[in-house]
Amino acid sequence: MKVLSWALGAAMALGLAAGSAQAADTTLRISLQLPLTSHLGQNLQLFKEEVEKNSNGDIAVEIYDSAQLYKDNEVPAAVGSGSIEMGVASLTRYVGDIPAVDVFYQPFLFDTEEKVRAAVAKGSPVRGPLDEAIAETGSTVLWWQAYGGSIMLSNGGPLKTPEDLKGKKVRVFGKTLGDFVTVAGGAPTLISGSEQYLAYQRGTVDIGMTGVSGVKSRKLWEVMDTITVTNNADIEFIVVVNTDFWNGLPDEHKKIIEAAALKAEADVRDRMSQIEAEAYEISEQNGMTIYTPTAEEMTAWKSVSQPVYDNFVEKAGPLGKQVLEAAQKF
Repeated sequence: MKVLSWALGAAMALGLAAGSAQAADTTLRISLQLPLTSHLGQNLQLFKEEVEKNSNGDIAVEIYDSAQLYKDNEVPAAVGSGSIEMGVASLTRYVGDIPAVDVFYQPFLFDTEEKVRAAVAKGSPVRGPLDEAIAETGSTVLWWQAYGGSIMLSNGGPLKTPEDLKGKKVRVFGKTLGDFVTVAGGAPTLISGSEQYLAYQRGTVDIGMTGVSGVKSRKLWEVMDTITVTNNADIEFIVVVNTDFWNGLPDEHKKIIEAAALKAEADVRDRMSQIEAEAYEISEQNGMTIYTPTAEEMTAWKSVSQPVYDNFVEKAGPLGKQVLEAAQKF
């Protein structure tokens, strides 16, 4: 009955939205797992406004936020198959087809904004090959959305060293992050972003790994009380469009969409530092303790990480080796 209710709800949502977009020549439906109030949601709003304004209403954009239609892990297949025109997914959701995407989750590899920007630049020796590989899944990458560095959440105190992770169940959102937790002595559990609040509330896991902007958008201070600023990985989301659908669009529509995507990508990247600062501030205002590990403690975290790199090189194949070597040169 629950599945039937969900299906009926999704069908009604699509039907109502379709009715409102009948005047447009082209309709872009976008699936998003986060709330519209999140910075990724607001970034999609910017895209929507640009597209609809510059197309004089010929292109309509409909955003289905908060995993109304698809969870994060369902987006690659939904877009690749054409079940929906566009979607937003964490980059790591492509790891099953393209293990190399988890180069961004190699522990402490992208530890400065300069390195991140160099890697995510369109056509860079890191991003370029990954975009090409994703295209083979039936989806075309329109733009990348910055989500900031990975932090850890806990209750009752910070996570100062890997010792504090031993024997604990840890929410992760990617296999390589799970490998990092394992070598640190914890037990990783893969939980989608839209389900993590309940996982913390119910005690399904003891510790969380996410981006600080997600703490703000999901009000995770209601279920966790401490943030440890590890920045052990760079979290990236991508906005993809079904390739067959994209190829069938008129050239003038493609140009409008590409221009809006370029503007949206630059906007979210340029504002990421401010977004994170505001998220830390509001998290603290809501009672959370923010802990930054000392240099000695960070050395302890980094010292356990080498097996994660070794495993990545072994399993990610030639493409993984290629993008890792490119990243290490930044």
